Amino acid sequence: MPAEKQSAQKSGYDIYPTFKIDGPIFNGFGKLASWIIAQQQNIIIDGYSGVYWDIFVNHLNNELINKGANVNWININEALKPELVIHATIEPFMGGNDPLFGKIYEDTLADFFDEELLSEITPLNGCLNIIYGCGAALSGWQAPLIYLDVPKNEIQFRSRANKICNLGDHQPADPKIQYKRFYFVDWPVLNKHKKQLLPAVDIIVDEQRIDDISWATGDTLRNALKQLSGHMFRARPWFEPGVWGGRWIKDNINGLNDDVVNYAWSFELIAPENGIILEYDDHMLEVSLDTLFLYNSQAILGKAADRFGDAFPIRFDFLDTFDGGNLSLQCHPTVAYTKANFGEDFTQDETYYILDAEPGAEVYLGFQDNIDAQEFKAVLEDSFQNNQPVEIKDYVQTFPAKKHDLFLIPNGTVHCSGKNNMVLEISATPYIFTFKMYDWLRPDLNGNPRTLNIDRAFENLNFDRKGSVVTDTLISKQRVAKQGKDWQVINLTTHPEHFYAVERFEFDTVVEENTNNQCHVLSLVEGESIKVTTNGLTQVIHYAETFIVPANAINYTMTNTGNSRAKVVKAFVKDECC
Repeated sequence: MPAEKQSAQKSGYDIYPTFKIDGPIFNGFGKLASWIIAQQQNIIIDGYSGVYWDIFVNHLNNELINKGANVNWININEALKPELVIHATIEPFMGGNDPLFGKIYEDTLADFFDEELLSEITPLNGCLNIIYGCGAALSGWQAPLIYLDVPKNEIQFRSRANKICNLGDHQPADPKIQYKRFYFVDWPVLNKHKKQLLPAVDIIVDEQRIDDISWATGDTLRNALKQLSGHMFRARPWFEPGVWGGRWIKDNINGLNDDVVNYAWSFELIAPENGIILEYDDHMLEVSLDTLFLYNSQAILGKAADRFGDAFPIRFDFLDTFDGGNLSLQCHPTVAYTKANFGEDFTQDETYYILDAEPGAEVYLGFQDNIDAQEFKAVLEDSFQNNQPVEIKDYVQTFPAKKHDLFLIPNGTVHCSGKNNMVLEISATPYIFTFKMYDWLRPDLNGNPRTLNIDRAFENLNFDRKGSVVTDTLISKQRVAKQGKDWQVINLTTHPEHFYAVERFEFDTVVEENTNNQCHVLSLVEGESIKVTTNGLTQVIHYAETFIVPANAINYTMTNTGNSRAKVVKAFVKDECC
């Protein structure tokens, strides 16, 4: 992400959406060094995994020396437990030889450190002492606290380049194993640690541009988080290629890297991995989106906070198969299976909202009426072992897909999008628990076989979702719920297992809505642009952009600024599910 907002980023779909704050936001190590020296005391620099600590320390040390400081740097890693001890501690949560899945680690960052070694870390007299690294605040020093944040997409880019390590490791692991460790161990403990530190952070640093950092004071950050909790905002989306990826995103969203083979996903709103970009006088600073929920989830989620706590419940993302290929045939785990095997409190219940589709596009959904589970499993296993194609339509139903259809995919449902769809996937937030059964004999983008999860899938598949049951219960029924002179609200039914509801506003001029103490997640699915006003602040949303209206906003108004009727999809937690 660039350091400053460019004028070209202010029209059409914005890949760097910002929320303007009272600021200020600063740039560079020089000003940060001046702030440190002005404190006239020792400093703690804590932060997230994935930070380039050595480069950061080198840049900051040079600036401090240039300003006459005598610095004693102390790496908190000196107090880590031995790598083998850490691996033994987390081993029950790493899923053994499973390449994808583990179980959420239940304890805290302190487990990674030797208490005796921590207690032995003491500052030297006569110099500026700076203790740094993930967990530096566990030293217990009474000192100003600087926190380095880095976006999850940047963490993954660094991981794929073999440039970073997991907590306590000395060498980078394979990126897929590293990601599994991030998801199930490192990120959960670091989020708990961050939540404890947020009230005390003196400086927040966006480290993603390691040679040109952005930073702000802790008070500026906390004031921004309070502002965000009462107004509409967008998360920063990020985009990924995939073996089935298409061209819709490339054709309709400006500013992306054209050298990428395709774009399969846009992570519009996956709370554990997106960021929020704060803007002051065109200067931009990104913090992780979950920082907002860790700071005050009640303000964002309202009545749903009692159930979901710091976890944001709803996910929006794009699946682009225009001129691409079918997704893998898949299903997602039941709630009980998810809790028992992965430690998540809720599961990956999904829907496919069709944002756009070419003629002839299809969605695979539910079984044929004559499905034989054992026969189907045997065919899939033979395909995997002998690289044999399967006529999937002999076993799985397909349905025509057209704009504004909604297909319901509660856990245990066999499904996938066919080619030539642009799917807005509205889902519960868990996002990696996909059990692939068949992938059309494709290798991944690196030419390697893609991992299938046939056994896990068959432990979760619901074979009662077949025949007419699919048409009756898994294709949303759409009806007018309320209407006015030039607007209407369409209710799109969801499945009883979905804890969220879906509605669509259709309007020519203006509509008003109340949050009813719920967080609303919305996307402009037809029309050029709208203006959204919350508590006196008006912001612009363009076609295909996703936005959040927190419960604390209370009311919001959407004004159509395009030349045709606007349509906005809204998802929110059902009252009975709070």
